[in-house]
Amino acid sequence: MIVKLATENWEFEQLFGLNYQTFVDEIPQHQENETRQLVDKFHDKNKYIIALQGKKLIGMMSINENRPFSLDNKLSNLESYLPPFSNGFEIRLLAVKNEMRGTLVFMKMFAKLYEIIEERKYDIGLISGILSQQKLYSKIGFVPFGPLVGNPPAQFQPMYITYEKYLKGLESMNLVAKL
Repeated sequence: MIVKLATENWEFEQLFGLNYQTFVDEIPQHQENETRQLVDKFHDKNKYIIALQGKKLIGMMSINENRPFSLDNKLSNLESYLPPFSNGFEIRLLAVKNEMRGTLVFMKMFAKLYEIIEERKYDIGLISGILSQQKLYSKIGFVPFGPLVGNPPAQFQPMYITYEKYLKGLESMNLVAKL
């Protein structure tokens, strides 16, 4: 397995497909289309961490450091819910192929995220976590805040994580020693 930032056209084509499978087929957040591809509205601002097995995409997450974040559009006065910060980012489109769930794909993507956090000196990260995965997000160190966003059955809990909580979460998952 290789975890890296997406750079190649074939990688983007596969991530648009996984985005569709996850956020149209599995979590009915977006409308169906004939191409079975879903390009994120923040695509031009996103960096994508991807997990590959050979030339097959098996996991992805996007990182956006440019405001407005998607949560800015969903919660008025976003800062009022958050501790003070100077350099934040938002994680979106976190997805792992069904057959690869429960493997190390998720954790390896979060380990790659650590490298980016260190490089960019982020002090806070935001995510809209799907309700069914709240236990996992809490284990990593995410803190829920504010009201739920989205509409049933695609509802999400806004969450944040500070740099310090992220390190503790990686330590609790025994990933710090592997970095």
